[in-house]
Amino acid sequence: MEIEKRDKKKVCKRCKESFSPSTNTPSSCRFHPSFFVCRRHDDQKRYYELGPDDPPYAAKFYDCCGAEDPEASGCTTSSHVSYDDDV
Repeated sequence: MEIEKRDKKKVCKRCKESFSPSTNTPSSCRFHPSFFVCRRHDDQKRYYELGPDDPPYAAKFYDCCGAEDPEASGCTTSSHVSYDDDV
C-alpha cells in the first residue's frame, strides 16, 4: 500500500507536468522562478518586438532570466513540488 501511495502521479505546481514521486530528482523540474512581465527593461538598451496593444516603452520578458519568449524553457531546475506538498 505504501508503494502505491508513493508512486501515484502528481502534478507539479511549478512546471504543471505530471510526475511520479519515486522518480523525482533535484533536476526533474525546469521552471522560471519569476513572472513573465511586460514593462520597461532598464538594464539593457535593446529593441523588443511589441504587440499592437503594447505601449512603446514596454518589453515582454521573464524577470528572472530575460527570456523574451513566453514558451521559453525554464532557467532553473529543482525537484517537482506537488500541490499536495506543504511548501
